[in-house]
Amino acid sequence: MAVTNGARGPDGSVLDKDALKQKYREERDKRLRAEGLGQYVRAAGDFVEDPYTPVVAREPKRDHVTFTFIGGGFAGLVTGARLREAGIGGIRLIDKAGDFGGTWYWNRYPGAQCDTASLVYMPLLEETGHMPTEKYAHAPEILEHCQRIGKQFDLYEDALFHTQVTGLDWAEDRDCWVVRTDRGDEFTSQFIGMGTGPLHVAKLPGIPGIDEFRGHSFHTSRWDYDYTGGAPEGAPMAHLADKRVAIIGTGATAIQCVPHLARDAGELLVFQRTPSSVDVRDNAPTDPEWFASIATPGWQKHWLENFTANTMGVTGARHEEDLVADGWTDIAGRVKAKVLERVEATGEFDMDMVGDAFEDADFEKMEEIRARIDEVIEDPETADGLKAWYRQLCKRPCFHDEYLPAFNRANVHLVHTDGQGVERITERGVVALGEEYEVDGIIYATGFEVGSSYTDRAGYDVVGRGGLRLSDYWADGMRTMHGVHVHGFPNAFLVQLTQGSNHIANVPHNLTESGTTIAAIVLHALAEGHRTVEVTEQAEEAWLQLLLSGAEEGEDGAPRRPSRVLGSPDCTPGYYNNEGQPPARHQRYNFLGHPEGPLGFFHYIEQWRDSGDFEGLAFD
Repeated sequence: MAVTNGARGPDGSVLDKDALKQKYREERDKRLRAEGLGQYVRAAGDFVEDPYTPVVAREPKRDHVTFTFIGGGFAGLVTGARLREAGIGGIRLIDKAGDFGGTWYWNRYPGAQCDTASLVYMPLLEETGHMPTEKYAHAPEILEHCQRIGKQFDLYEDALFHTQVTGLDWAEDRDCWVVRTDRGDEFTSQFIGMGTGPLHVAKLPGIPGIDEFRGHSFHTSRWDYDYTGGAPEGAPMAHLADKRVAIIGTGATAIQCVPHLARDAGELLVFQRTPSSVDVRDNAPTDPEWFASIATPGWQKHWLENFTANTMGVTGARHEEDLVADGWTDIAGRVKAKVLERVEATGEFDMDMVGDAFEDADFEKMEEIRARIDEVIEDPETADGLKAWYRQLCKRPCFHDEYLPAFNRANVHLVHTDGQGVERITERGVVALGEEYEVDGIIYATGFEVGSSYTDRAGYDVVGRGGLRLSDYWADGMRTMHGVHVHGFPNAFLVQLTQGSNHIANVPHNLTESGTTIAAIVLHALAEGHRTVEVTEQAEEAWLQLLLSGAEEGEDGAPRRPSRVLGSPDCTPGYYNNEGQPPARHQRYNFLGHPEGPLGFFHYIEQWRDSGDFEGLAFD
C-alpha cells in the first residue's frame, strides 16, 4: 500500500502537485524539437584548434608495447597508474590533447571547477599525497593533479600527445592489436584500453549564420585568453572591459564562467533556452589540520564508499554519517526521509512508495531552488526567467553561489528565449525572439557530444575477430560484461560508467574501479602466460540480462533505471533523455546499471576480481 503524505513548499504550504506537473509538461513541450540531437553540429576548424600547447613534430612509432590506452584523462591515468603499481611495463597513452587531463585539459574557462567534492572526485589522492585546496577544486588544480599522476607513475615516458587514433584492428595471426594514428604511427599492442569519455568532442548549436559573424567567437573548451585577457587561474579579463559579449548556453559551464564575465565585460548578454537548476554550493578552503586527521590509510576508499552510499537513497545501505554532505547527498537523503515517514505511518514498504517519496522530495527541493532565485534576484522578470520548471535530475544539477547574484549587475542582461533558443547569427550579432543584439564577441557554452555513438565520438572504429566492427556489434545497443569487456574483441577493455555502476554523481569512482579491475586481469594473463583474454558470449548475455532485470521499460520501449527521472521522456529536453526524443538504436542500453545500485556493483566487482577466478572471461 503506497501512502502519499504530500509535498510542502518552503513556507510550509501544501504544494499543488498536479499544477506543477502541468507546468513541467508545458515547459517541456515548448522545448521539444523533432530533430533531437540533429539540432547540434560538431565543432570544427578554428573552434577546435588547441590554443594551449603547440604541436611538436616527432617520428612515427613502429614498435610493440604491452598496453595502449586511448585517452589521457582520468580513465587513462588511473588505469595506467594501476598497471604501473602491478609492475607492468610497456604502457603507452594516446591523446589528441597536448598533455594529460582529458576534459580538464580542454576546460580552462574562468571559474571552471568540479561540482562533486574534490575529496571524492579527484582520483588517487591518497597515492599521490595531494590535499585538495578547496571542497570544490578549480580547474588549474585538477589539471595539475592529472599531471602529477602522470609524473609519479611514469606515464609521460611513452605518451603520444596531439595524436588521434584512426584505426584499431585485431591481428588474429599475432594475437595483438594494430594501432594507427593521424601522426603516421602504426604499431602493435598486446592489450588496448579505451577511455575517450563523453566530454571531449565539442558541439555547437546548429544556428544559421555562425560562420557569418564578423566579430570574435570561440567555444568555452577552447577559451581564447588572447582575446579576453586574464588566465585560467583567475586574473581579470581586462581586454573585455570595453566589449559587449554574448554567451550562448546556460548549462553547467555557463553557471561557472558567467560570474567572471559579468565582473570583467563591459556588457554581458546571457542567451538562455532552458535555465539550469542552481542550488547552493558553499565552497570552502580545506583545513590542513582537519585533512591530516582524516587522511589515514584507506581514507579515500572510505570516503568514496560513503559518498556512493549516501547518494543511493533507499536502494542500498546508507551510512549513518554523511561525510561529504553536499547537494548530491541531499537529494538521496530527502528521499529516504520521505520513505521513512511513510513506513512509520503504515508499517509497510513497497517500490511505489519510493516513487511517491522521490516525487514529493523533488517537488520540495525544486520549490526551494526557485524560491532562492526570488530571494537573490532583484528584478522580478529576470527572476522568473531563471526558474527551472522540471525535476532536479532531468538535467545535470548545478551548484553555485555567484551565478545568480551576477544578474543583479547593471551590465548583465538575461535574454530568456522561453525555450525557443537563438534564431540565427548575423555579421553583427545574435538574433533571438525576432530582435538582433549587436555584440563584439560570442562565446558558445554549448558543451560536448554525449548522445552520439561510441565509435563516432571516438573518431575511429574497432575491428575485432573476423573483421567484426564494434559499430556493427553495438548497432542495436551496447553489449558488455561489467561495462569493460566486449565479446569478439579480445585483449580490449573499456573504461566508462555505463553497464557497470552507472554512478553519474561521481564518474571518477567508476573509472578507478575499472582501472583496478583491468590491471588485475592483465597481471593474471601475463603471469600465467596467456596471450589473450576475452569475455564469453554467454557471460556477456547473462550480464546484460542482469542489468535489464533491474530496469523499467519506458513508454518508448527502451529500458531505463527505476529512478523514473534520469533519461525520462517526461523531462525537459537535454542530453539525459536524448533531447526528448526516443533513443536511437545504439542508445538503447546506455543508462543501464547494476540492479543493486552503484555501491552494490562496486562491492560485487571488488569480490569478483579479488577471487582470482575472473568468472566469465576465457584466457588462452
